[in-house]
Amino acid sequence: MASTVRKRATYSELRDVPAHLIGEIIDGVLRTSPRPATRHARAASVLGGELEPPFSRGRGGPGGWVILDEPELHLGAEPDVLVPDLAGWRRARMPELPDAPYLTLAPDWVCEVLSDSTRKVDRTQKLPIYARESVAHVWFVDPAASLLEVLRLDGTTYRLVGTFADDGPCRAEPFEALEFRLGDLWLR
Repeated sequence: MASTVRKRATYSELRDVPAHLIGEIIDGVLRTSPRPATRHARAASVLGGELEPPFSRGRGGPGGWVILDEPELHLGAEPDVLVPDLAGWRRARMPELPDAPYLTLAPDWVCEVLSDSTRKVDRTQKLPIYARESVAHVWFVDPAASLLEVLRLDGTTYRLVGTFADDGPCRAEPFEALEFRLGDLWLR
């Protein structure tokens, strides 16, 4: 019986993905998802806006981070190409941004905003890649459930270290120096 050998998706194929879709290569497979819907985009935008001044710029907080919206990450030897909603690097690891269309240095923190089209892939396919690349913290933001889950890398797997819901106050690692209200992310 002959076996089928699956050809790895190429970066050229990824670049050909239409602009109205987000393309990623996960375990060699080209995957596309629609651009974020309004609630998804709102949650990511507000969260980035909360974190940027105190952590990237040191305004009202400790600084020391580079935080980017939807960075293209090329991770691993035969790279997986991932596009988290938000990602952050400690400046000690990335003192300046490279002049490149994508990043090969794994972030210290990623945030995935969950939606019907991304929930399964974010949790089951991307999370193990983040663990393989030693991303210290992963946040899952679920606008439909008004929920934030905070995971910390514990060896080779993640451990849930915090769950925040509804409009409650939130202090979540690695950004526990800032308290913000989750309700601002959900604007209904």
